[in-house]
Parts: sequence; structure tokens; C-alpha cells
Amino acid sequence: MLTITGADAIVIDENTETTGDLSLVDGVVAEFGRADVDISDTRIPDSPTLDTETLDASGCIVTPGLVNAHHHLLQSAFRTLPGTRGVPMADWLPTMAAAYSAAGVDPELCHVAASAGLAESLLSGVTTVADHHLTWPAGCDSVGMARATADAARALGARLVFVRGSARDDPEVAAASAEAIAEALVAGARGGVSADGMLQFAVGPAGVHSDSAETFRLLGEVAERHGLRRRTQSNEQVDVAIALERFGRRPLDLLAEWGWLAPDVTLAHLCDVTPAEIARVAASGASATHAPGCDVPMGWGIAPVAALRGAGIAVGLGTSGGGSNDAGHLLADARLAMQIAALVGPPLAAREVLGMATAGSAAGLGRPELGHLRPGAAADVCVWDVSGVADAGIADPVAGLLWGSPGRRPRHVVVGGRVVVRDGVLVSGDERAITRRMRERVGR
Repeated sequence: MLTITGADAIVIDENTETTGDLSLVDGVVAEFGRADVDISDTRIPDSPTLDTETLDASGCIVTPGLVNAHHHLLQSAFRTLPGTRGVPMADWLPTMAAAYSAAGVDPELCHVAASAGLAESLLSGVTTVADHHLTWPAGCDSVGMARATADAARALGARLVFVRGSARDDPEVAAASAEAIAEALVAGARGGVSADGMLQFAVGPAGVHSDSAETFRLLGEVAERHGLRRRTQSNEQVDVAIALERFGRRPLDLLAEWGWLAPDVTLAHLCDVTPAEIARVAASGASATHAPGCDVPMGWGIAPVAALRGAGIAVGLGTSGGGSNDAGHLLADARLAMQIAALVGPPLAAREVLGMATAGSAAGLGRPELGHLRPGAAADVCVWDVSGVADAGIADPVAGLLWGSPGRRPRHVVVGGRVVVRDGVLVSGDERAITRRMRERVGR
């Protein structure tokens, strides 16, 4: 049993806050606050562990662990490359491809990059990362690459959603790879989620600008056979332009025709969408992921988040990859989301965006146990110190988590009831060693 005690406030979900202690038993939230709580329907084991530990959260705000709904972990090894900033997508893609080719994308590189990206995530309060992996060289060991990424997450104690993506891959090769990875990583697992909830597998073409109807069809069939979630990218400005040029239609028209507007689908970006398209996505039950830290610098536009949420669409938050964002700090991107929202619609409140970075992202993954701290939830928790000068003068400490100190790190991070970051330091990893391995592998 782990008890987090003395917090100034505990954020249970977007609409609920309390004070007092937070009790975690065998990987789930058992109880919170000072008030009596009915936990009769929670998934607390009959014989809870006898080990007890207390984390001091005095001067802190406690929140659910953040959920990064859209990342490209491989790109953590390819940040700020010359020729990737302030350039059109047509120039960005070959520059990144040349860097991948020079480095040699293999299981070792996937492990190195994932270790760095996941360590960065945990140290910034992200407990679950959805990794949309899109780079699969001809003849590569795709199962080995997926396993290497999963091994990096397991070693650090992070939750991982590994997405077998596709970017101009041969459709049958992509589908066969996805089938093999599903069998290797989550064979027989309900919904593609491991029994302990630490690993999930999903599939997702890069988008209609990149992949054919056949790729969408075959990966969709793999998803149906294994009960997997489906993910893709849609309606960045470049996506719209290419779809119109190639097909004479907009991306969402094609996704609807190809069977990829459905409740098990999450659409990343959605920068260039009309009111009619927003209504169409809402009617389909699909969810969305906002990625402002990628979309703004790449010139793709700004998703109308308030309109999407107003239509009833579950909206999560993602950083996208190091090739476009250069950072995996989701809370910093949450701040950016608030700052730019008024450029395309009504402003967003801090608690709304915090809700996007937690329960909103979890909804898109089909993971209702993540992103909140109600009894029975997965015990994924961040403890944020708000006693320093960065929070001096802040009237609302919860809102201040996002508005103040854009590079803030949590004091403690807990995943599945296990402390993985203690006093700002990784428990099961060494930052210097991870950085050294990256430098040895890619020369940076």
C-alpha cells in the first residue's frame, strides 16, 4: 500500500478536487480525501499487499499521471536536425528519411530512442505514451523493433501503447508485420492490452496523404481480429492538400469511405476541419488528439479544440515526435494549447486542458481506468511541487500547474502503484547513461 499524504490539493478528474490522503493498493486507487468514499465496486484485490509506504506531498498538487496520446519515440534520436525547421513537409520528410537511413533503424536504435523519450516523459509527469511508429526499413526486424521499444518502457516503469504505423509501406508487408507484433507482444490479450495494463498494441497508417485504401483495409482487418484500437493522422493542412490533389476529396471523406471513422479510431491533428466535418467525426464516435507543439511550428494550423469538445468529441493531447516538436513535455504543450486556443475559437481553461492531457487522452486509447484518480482507477499519479518561486503569487495552484513554469518537473511519479520517479530522479534508470548511449549510437 502506498499513501500520498499532505497534498495541498488532489485533482481527481477535470471536475473534482479534494484534500487529504490518497491511498493506492495493489496498483489501483483505493481511497482519496477526508470524506467517506464508497469503494465497494472498485477493483481492489481481496488480499492487498502488506507492504506500506508513505510519500510526503506537502506543498504539492497531486494529479493523475499524464497520458501522451500521440508521440513518435524514434524521433527522440533526431531532434533539431538541420533542414527540419521552418521548411515545408515536402522538404522535412526526405531530410528525416536521410537521417534514419544514415543511423540505421533497428532494434538497438529503437531501444535507445525509446529509453530517452520515455525517460523524458516520466520525468515530466507522463505515465502513458502512445508511440506511433512509422519507420520500417525494407527487410527490418519489425517484431524486434517493437519488442525493443516495449523493453525500454518496461525497464523504466512506463505504460506504453505501441502503434504499428505505416508510411508508404507495402500494405501486405505492413499487415503481416502488425499480425506478427500482435502475436509477439499481446497474444490473446483482450483489446490488445496486457494483463497488467502496462503494454497495449494498436495499428495506424500515417494518413491518407501517405497510405492507400488497401493499407487502411488490411490494418483494419488485423485490428478487428485482435480487438485493437486504430489510430491515424488527419487534416493537417498538408494532408488536406495532398488528398485533394490525389483524390479530389478531403481526408475525412476518404476515411469514412475506408471504414476509419468509428468509435475505435482516434484522429491526430485535425487542424483544418469544417463545422460539418466536426459534426461528422462526432457522429462517428471517433476521438481526437490535439498536438499543438507539432502543428504550430510545422505550419499545419491549430485544431479548433473548443469546437471539437463542444460537439461531444473526446479530445486528448499529444506531443508528436522529436522531429517536429523536439520535446516530449506534455504539460508544456498543454500550456501552449491554452495560449493558442483563442486564435481559432473560445479560450480553453486550465482544468479543461489538464483533462485533455489525462482522461481525454485515455479515452482515445480505450483505457477508462487511466487519466483520473477515482476509486478503482489505475494508480498512476504525479506529485507536483508548487511551493517554489515559479508558483509565487499564483492564486489558483491547479491552474498554475499549466500557466506557470512551462518546464516544470514533478517531485514524484507513480505508475501502477510503483514509484518510478522519486524526488525528481528516475528510480529504474540513469539519465546520464541513457544520454551516453544515445550519443554513442547516433553521435549526438
